[in-house]
Amino acid sequence: MTEDMSELRSERASEAIEFKTGSDTDFVNSPLRQRLKDVLLRRILGGAYKAGDRLVELKIAQEFGTSQAPVREALRDLEATGLVISKPRRGTYVAEVLSEGLREIYAVRGALEEQATRLATVRQSCDLAMLELELQGMRVAAAADDLTSLAEHSVKFHRAIVEAAGNRLLTNLWASLNIETRTTITLLVDGIDLMEAANSHRQIIDAIASGDSERASRVAREHQENFERLPTPNTKLRKDT
Repeated sequence: MTEDMSELRSERASEAIEFKTGSDTDFVNSPLRQRLKDVLLRRILGGAYKAGDRLVELKIAQEFGTSQAPVREALRDLEATGLVISKPRRGTYVAEVLSEGLREIYAVRGALEEQATRLATVRQSCDLAMLELELQGMRVAAAADDLTSLAEHSVKFHRAIVEAAGNRLLTNLWASLNIETRTTITLLVDGIDLMEAANSHRQIIDAIASGDSERASRVAREHQENFERLPTPNTKLRKDT
């Protein structure tokens, strides 16, 4: 990977998402908690917040002109990823080291999606046209270098398959993994080809369409294993020097 590309990725990760009006309908309509979480996520991974920094709810709320409740929810979501830690009576801090759980989660997710894809294929309950639309959305987002949109379309793609399995417990377990945040973090890895990441979903659609449940479930599991093998971004989070 060239130095210029590395710098571009770093700049993209560092850039805080501003609260826009008018021009970006999807952004404006997204939940406030999600918007705040996106800002904090990029600041942490980009180094604007250093390892050990305290994230003060009131200060963040004042910065964005909101109450503390959505800030608290956003921090709680980030804590589930291991990026921040909450200390009783002391507050919330940026983690010193990126949690290994960030990588391990793909093993758990892979097992869940393997079974979900098997069930959905047997039931022939997947909306293949919807999966095609989400794949196209991922390709458009990748071409525009839009991590947020790419993550959103990817999550919708996989959620559609999980829900098509018709197993409520499996769906609830999958949803509890904070998939969207973890997907965004993965896409921030230096060297990842966003278009390749988007196109990798093509094999899943083809496998489900074939009606071969074992092939489809294997492809779904391997898809997650490929991301599990990627390095985690900024394994050691930045500290002030």
